Amino acid sequence: MTIHAQALLFDNDGTLVSSLESVERCWTRWAREYGITAEEFRRVELHGRPAAEIVADLLPARLVPEAVARVEQLEVEDVPGGGVRLLPGTRDFLDSLPADRWAVVTSATRRLAEARLDAVGILPKTFVAADDITRGKPDPEPYLLAARQLGVDPAHCVVFEDAPAGLQAGRAAGMTTVALTTTHQAAELRADLVVRDLSALSALVTDEGVEISVRG
Repeated sequence: MTIHAQALLFDNDGTLVSSLESVERCWTRWAREYGITAEEFRRVELHGRPAAEIVADLLPARLVPEAVARVEQLEVEDVPGGGVRLLPGTRDFLDSLPADRWAVVTSATRRLAEARLDAVGILPKTFVAADDITRGKPDPEPYLLAARQLGVDPAHCVVFEDAPAGLQAGRAAGMTTVALTTTHQAAELRADLVVRDLSALSALVTDEGVEISVRG
């Protein structure tokens, strides 16, 4: 299977990098600090959603700004201690792409995302974070904004995601979707193509754009 695209849009956590252990560690500590029970915590989907939306599901509105700032602080402080690592294939795949053909589109805040990306040496030219949008994934706004910043029709963009919410956002934006089974089972992921991680793919840059293929 070959996918033709003019722009490639990547989620960060669970797609380019792994920060799952850090997320679970920091959010568990945060939940204890705010008196949230394990049962309440289990009911909320953490992965692929902006922190502000997660916090709003768990706490009264008056506490949300302070609580969001607290979990961001915990996660940023966790980065230097090994809170993030590159997933297989990330470096080679990104290095094969021109800087103006791809973007990172993350549900994390800009401060946290920049800390994680800097820790692994990824420097995207185009970057959409939670601070830049009003509605997070599964709403299509983040991906539509990235396409606009790259100057590419959404129909010619490919979204790379590991979470159902992000894939839903990509579909709603009218984009082709590629799912990575780094944090969810394949059966949970609805996408045009499902692979284990970016090491399963290759990219060929042409005059028309980028051809994405599954390695043989």
